[in-house]
Amino acid sequence: MKQVEILLPAAAPHGFDYRVPENMILTAGDIVTVPFGHSESLGVVWGAGKVDIPPGKIKSVRKRHEFPPLSPAMRQFIDWVAWYNCAPKGAVLKMALPISDIDKEPRKKKEAPPEKLPARHFNLAELSDAQKKATVILEDKIGKEFSVTLLDGVTGSGKTEVYFDAIAKALANESQILVLLPEIALSVQWLERFERRFGFTPAVWHSEITPVKKREAWKAIARGEAKVVVGARSALFLPYRNLALMIVDEEHDQSYKQEDGTIYHARDMTVARGMFEKLPIILVSATPSLESYHNAKTGKYAEVSLPARHGGAVMPDVEMIDMRQSPVSANTFISPILRTALAETIAQGHQAMLFLNRRGYAPLMLCRRCAHRFECPQCSSWMVMHKKRGQNSGLRIQEEKDLFSPKPESRIPNSYLACHYCNYRMPEPRICPACGAKDQFAACGPGVERVSEEVATFLPKARVAVMASDSMDGIKDMKNIISSMAERRIDLLIGTQMIAKGHHFAGLSVVGVVDADLGLSGGDPRAAERTYQLLHQLSGRAGREQVKGTVYLQSFMPEHPVMQALLSGDRETFLQAELQARRNADMPPFSRLASIIVEGATEADVIKTAKTLASSSIHHPASNISLLGPSPAPIYRLRGKYRYRLLARAGRSVNLPDFMRALIDMVKPPKSVRMKIDIDPVRFL
Repeated sequence: MKQVEILLPAAAPHGFDYRVPENMILTAGDIVTVPFGHSESLGVVWGAGKVDIPPGKIKSVRKRHEFPPLSPAMRQFIDWVAWYNCAPKGAVLKMALPISDIDKEPRKKKEAPPEKLPARHFNLAELSDAQKKATVILEDKIGKEFSVTLLDGVTGSGKTEVYFDAIAKALANESQILVLLPEIALSVQWLERFERRFGFTPAVWHSEITPVKKREAWKAIARGEAKVVVGARSALFLPYRNLALMIVDEEHDQSYKQEDGTIYHARDMTVARGMFEKLPIILVSATPSLESYHNAKTGKYAEVSLPARHGGAVMPDVEMIDMRQSPVSANTFISPILRTALAETIAQGHQAMLFLNRRGYAPLMLCRRCAHRFECPQCSSWMVMHKKRGQNSGLRIQEEKDLFSPKPESRIPNSYLACHYCNYRMPEPRICPACGAKDQFAACGPGVERVSEEVATFLPKARVAVMASDSMDGIKDMKNIISSMAERRIDLLIGTQMIAKGHHFAGLSVVGVVDADLGLSGGDPRAAERTYQLLHQLSGRAGREQVKGTVYLQSFMPEHPVMQALLSGDRETFLQAELQARRNADMPPFSRLASIIVEGATEADVIKTAKTLASSSIHHPASNISLLGPSPAPIYRLRGKYRYRLLARAGRSVNLPDFMRALIDMVKPPKSVRMKIDIDPVRFL
């Protein structure tokens, strides 16, 4: 090829043509450096040039890098992801080429990768009969064509050990394996288990790793040296040289949905990559998404079930605390029943966990005189109260001057208000800006900090830690808390949804849910499913070994189907009822959804653009598609931008991406307005 199309890792929908120097030979997939603007950029040869450019005006490729080229399957996957998610093709490539200095060598001499042990020398765990059957099924799929298998097992049933055996077989074939985890916190114990089993550390890929480690991991993955990669959703797009197996752990988790930048669902894109690469996919969960559950029941996916806990452990008892019958005193949120259970289990030398999916101290600050509430100046959300705490409570805030507005130079106060959407922060005020009253503010409702404060009143000697995203400084703090809990140096762990997933604490006996109804409000069509998944996963942390487990759910709606399903342990009836409700409402998995988010700094322009989109859809030739809206987004103003939403609902066979793209193309918005397409949305904020 004398002229090639180079796709750049930038927000461009297509590649750019470049001339190939006479002394250079390029093939599709080669990684190159090209001039772009006033600098240089990495790029990938996507094919022959397409534009007739005069010789004097076309720029030349500067360098071809000595890395394996992106395979045809990988390039097809990038093209497909861009089409399906209505995203710029270059933005998708950027996830495969997230570094710019790929030729830079480390300062220290690169260590040789650890020698892979033969399969017979692996530290094999003793498997139950059910695990052995599951292992045989999964191992049989290694090295064969594309398939998707749902590994559905109750919490504590040993799902990880089962798919570890599948990893062992793939390793014996000198192949690469990708394991996706939804949260960085889950990698802490997972890595320890993996290293004990296989005797080496896999490559790790997530947002917390340093640029140097990210560069070295990328190079090892591209060269095929990194045999096992564990990472967050972006690890899916890395250029594996010899990929043979992909595993999505906790496949139901909504963290797999990327909602900023390039919008995509990592679980669904993993299945798509498996199709292009012709390799098996394993989806793992104790509470499968309704979509995966439906695919398994209808035969689209294979299914492997682990119905019992491993090693003789039993599922915990579930106790419902009807808060209408067990009222608490003012400014307290833990019922007497739960207080007694916590005190008794800690006195017996066991551990406990308290869950509340609210960060901070209180979700609302209210003036007692005039009922004034503090709203974020950039978002349509209430400011959340936080308190600065000591190290012993597990709570702290970053002591950085730029965290606070509008006086960044001021000293960090003992308490402050924060927006959990844009991170705007301000010191807690003493004077009400509405009525002028002084020191008349009341903290309304609990967050994890306030729950911690309450625990100290009746368990003053207990060793308590709090685990929430804003109470820890990165993965190091996560590791410290998780290891302290595992080593029983913590009596009571209080946390948000971070504590609900995947952790194994042998001494954990009691789990208490402060507000079990919290996720059921707001009108989200997936609210019941998500709440069930979250609370079921949380319940599964208790009683995983010899210690008997009990879960206490504080609820004002104990008759709700979610609460009754948790109380009875009848998951199948709940899921079948949810599927029937979705079928009746013509909602996924029986239809498909896509949304358009219109946002901009000028409210009038946003509204006009949204209405123009709605009226344009009337003239679009589409069958079996209904467009709902426009309507203000639940979070109407976010980071200073006004937001409207439109929702498209279509039949399963409809080409929804092309419809959405064509609809967008029919409208030319003002420069200040941006339109974003979200295929298969999972949240509606």
